[in-house]
Amino acid sequence: MPRTVEEILAHADELAARFENYEPDAEHELDPSAIRQLRDAVVEQSTAERHLLEAVKNARASGMSWANIGTFVGTSGEAARQRYGTRVA
Repeated sequence: MPRTVEEILAHADELAARFENYEPDAEHELDPSAIRQLRDAVVEQSTAERHLLEAVKNARASGMSWANIGTFVGTSGEAARQRYGTRVA
């Protein structure tokens, strides 16, 4: 890790040169449709997790036990409590 001003400037020059001399290599290019698909899946997963968290919060507010919540989310009640307990309080 550069520490002095001179080292930082030399490192910046090296990075700039690498950027300017970069030649794309088709073998290492990423597929835009695969990237888009991954990005969309992550957004869907995040949305689903927010919905699930809200549902758990509502279930707890209505008096549902962690054991029952665990059954619905496919885990034990203790695992559900550990995963969601601090997030719904």
